[in-house]
Amino acid sequence: MDVIFSADDFGLTVSVNKAVEQAHLEGVLGQASLMVAAPSAADAVLRAQRLPKLDVGLHLVLVDGDSLLGHAALPTITTPDGKFRRNQTALGFQYFFSPAARRELAAEIRAQFSAYHATGLRLHHADAHKHMHMHPTVADMMIRIGREFGLKRLRVPSEPPLILKACGERLGLAAYALYGWSQILRLKCRRAGLACHNQVFGIHWSGHMSTPRVTKLLAQLPSGSTEIYFHPATTQDADLQKLMPDYEHEIELKTLLDIKRLNLLTSQY
Repeated sequence: MDVIFSADDFGLTVSVNKAVEQAHLEGVLGQASLMVAAPSAADAVLRAQRLPKLDVGLHLVLVDGDSLLGHAALPTITTPDGKFRRNQTALGFQYFFSPAARRELAAEIRAQFSAYHATGLRLHHADAHKHMHMHPTVADMMIRIGREFGLKRLRVPSEPPLILKACGERLGLAAYALYGWSQILRLKCRRAGLACHNQVFGIHWSGHMSTPRVTKLLAQLPSGSTEIYFHPATTQDADLQKLMPDYEHEIELKTLLDIKRLNLLTSQY
């Protein structure tokens, strides 16, 4: 059984970057996904350069975050401050139906892959903020453009509902629908020759990946390769409080440290 622990939003704030470094050196964190247009991306790159065993990939931001090209180049899909809109559904309709939006989308995806390439870091994988690559238009562009930059792995946010139920969770139809829809992205990956994990956890408990919850999850993991992703930070600074006020960033960092400190992974197998 193969389990990888990963962190999203690398580069968002220095407190996130510090947590990624600490969780890698002192915990079980094996990979992180970099936001190349985020305020603390340069700090994240410097930290990654001194962590050769940390696998780093691109965390593509196409909703609720900073664009790389800015509003002048992306007038259809960003606000005047150069940020992508927070309404994921509205953006999704634009990406699907608007030719102008699709042109801007392709340009921004290419720019983010190019910026990642310019860091000199090896592109281990790619995923997208708020799983925006579940959108068929985004997925197709991300795969096509990403392969030009050497993309070999893509996160498929496929969280099996039966495993969560075994952990004591009650699930609505949305969880089953998302799991079913994720299989379309998995098929796209296979057709493109990209690797992906058999299952990914962190969606249902996003921002609340506590030690008790992850301990229960580890005891229920199915066979195959598994990614479990987190949003760690050393402290919930002002930016994180504004963007994700209900997330328990410090608890997620503690969980990544606890898994190693308490030998939780070894004790399950």
